[in-house]
Amino acid sequence: MSYDVDLFVIGGGSGGVRAARTAAATGARVAIAENSRMGGTCVIRGCVPKKLMVFASEFSGNADLAREYGWSADAGTFDWMTFRTKLHGELDRLEGVYRNLLGNSSVTIHDARAIVTGPNSVKLDNGTEITAGHILVATGGHPVRPEMPNAELGMVSDDIFDMETLPKSVLIIGGGYIACEFACILNGLGVEVTQYYRGAQVLRGFDDEARGLVAEMMREHGVDLHLGTNIVEMKPASLHSGTDADMGTPVGEESASIDDLAAHKGKPVWVKATNGNEHVFDRVIFATGRAPNSHGLGLEELGVSINRRGAIEVDEFSQTAVPSIYAIGDVTDRIQLTPVAIREGMAFTETVFKNNPTKPDHELVASAVFTQPELGSVGMSEEQAREQEEIDVYCTSFRPMRSAFAGKPDRVLMKLVVSKATQKILGCQIVADGAGELIQMVGIAVKAGLTKADFDRTVAVHPTMSEELVTMQNPVRSA
Repeated sequence: MSYDVDLFVIGGGSGGVRAARTAAATGARVAIAENSRMGGTCVIRGCVPKKLMVFASEFSGNADLAREYGWSADAGTFDWMTFRTKLHGELDRLEGVYRNLLGNSSVTIHDARAIVTGPNSVKLDNGTEITAGHILVATGGHPVRPEMPNAELGMVSDDIFDMETLPKSVLIIGGGYIACEFACILNGLGVEVTQYYRGAQVLRGFDDEARGLVAEMMREHGVDLHLGTNIVEMKPASLHSGTDADMGTPVGEESASIDDLAAHKGKPVWVKATNGNEHVFDRVIFATGRAPNSHGLGLEELGVSINRRGAIEVDEFSQTAVPSIYAIGDVTDRIQLTPVAIREGMAFTETVFKNNPTKPDHELVASAVFTQPELGSVGMSEEQAREQEEIDVYCTSFRPMRSAFAGKPDRVLMKLVVSKATQKILGCQIVADGAGELIQMVGIAVKAGLTKADFDRTVAVHPTMSEELVTMQNPVRSA
């Protein structure tokens, strides 16, 4: 049967774009549809703008540090609109880059929403119908708000980059990497940051010792972090009578009813916590999770399985229950990282268009949390490893030279989790400035299956923080 295209990709994020380009490079006729901005979450409303905000936020502490080194320095003031204007200009540039890459690869771009109408057909929201030999769903995910009254008064991570003004105070709800990263970013930009997390410690799933140090340093740097705490009620401050219990500031006049909450978005919010405290914050940000963009695409009607988390279920080759339909990236909820989605897209092309069945490799994927300090991780945490086998733990925590000289309380953590039986490095955890850069290099060694003896044979680079990774001689504990 003849189709309009060999491949139709739904979603113009990093994974979808890479799959489209690599498939087109084989001579396949490829089209892609994106109903928002080309580049997807990572480029437009995720990794890239967030990292630029991380850079901006780090300058606030440099003046204090410089003075301790003998410089006459003043941090000055931060101009949000100056930064935001340049940020949006950079995102426009990157979107243009993505479009040019697709165009140069002879991929047809449809700026439209697409739904799947059959195993080999899609329909655009402009009415156009297109047939395809294969369909690849790469629609990513979206941040979610909790189900509670007035939740729409709160922002989500997508909204942060479009704020007209920088708030004086903010409450961040959540304890995952997005919540912690933005808590550190906004704190560094001079915002008074409070963070509530209902769990016992932030960054669930990461190494306990590492996330404990991150939380300690976040508090040390000024984030008002409350664990075991959630919100039970929120409403516009102007519609709540009384006084902020802790801050002693007027909350506003009582209103008879709330007819149009939209009119109050972007204005101060009154919040009551599970511990009974009441506060007014200029903004509330929900960072309580993300959900796959899987519904409303026509997939379930065709027999594509979607699990209770909303993820499209796929096999090892990213193929769904409908043989002609594949899915990659966050919409499959395997590992929600941009480089993983890109690898999945490349594996899809190998499998479908190069007749080389290839499974995307999800083992030993390094990751970084861009808090201040950063957390870099690859392989298993200490807790995960000791459930699997007997281990030795090599660990050190110390004050890094750069900040110790300036009298700062910052601390660094370096940890290696080692198999007793094979001496292979099962995991590495780093908490330090620049941990994201460090863990990329360590990730190569761990992926290669190197042993503790291999690390020991490596001569240290001195004086550096990372030399501790190759100079730890004795385990601090075994399990």
